Amino acid sequence: MHRRHLLTTLIAAASLPLLGRQLLASTVEHKTVTDFTPLDHPHDYWRDKVSPEAWRVLFEEATERAGSSPLDKLYEDGTYVCAACHLPLFRSEDKYDSGTGWPSFTQAIPGSMGTKRDFKLVWPRTEYHCIRCGGHQGHVFNDGPQPTGQRWCNNGVALRFVPATENLPALRG
Repeated sequence: MHRRHLLTTLIAAASLPLLGRQLLASTVEHKTVTDFTPLDHPHDYWRDKVSPEAWRVLFEEATERAGSSPLDKLYEDGTYVCAACHLPLFRSEDKYDSGTGWPSFTQAIPGSMGTKRDFKLVWPRTEYHCIRCGGHQGHVFNDGPQPTGQRWCNNGVALRFVPATENLPALRG
């Protein structure tokens, strides 16, 4: 009886480092934010809250250079939030390599985006923006993979990636 107790204790003690490592690497549930108030701040409100490059993309509808964002090739588990107001916009499981040089997704988190027609180029496109702060994110095209057939082509500088092991930041603004 004592040998069995000793053996059980030794096995439990030996597995503690493995269990601890597993607990440290566990993921935090990133819930969809559905209870928020759209913001009506002037664009200058965000100027000191994001980088100059992010501000130009978010509030002047600029486009970052293709291939310039480290988020383009990032495929870790987590959530992509708006760089300005931190509203969750995309889940990592919806991200794919579109070959365009910009982070691309098959869909946005439902209720997170607003859209409008954009006539800046010769043909009309669908621009999308954070529904909470109005920050420009990118354009959606109908040339993506299944299941949606859509490519949500995003400026990386307009996003912040939150790994699944971290809590989502509080909404700001």
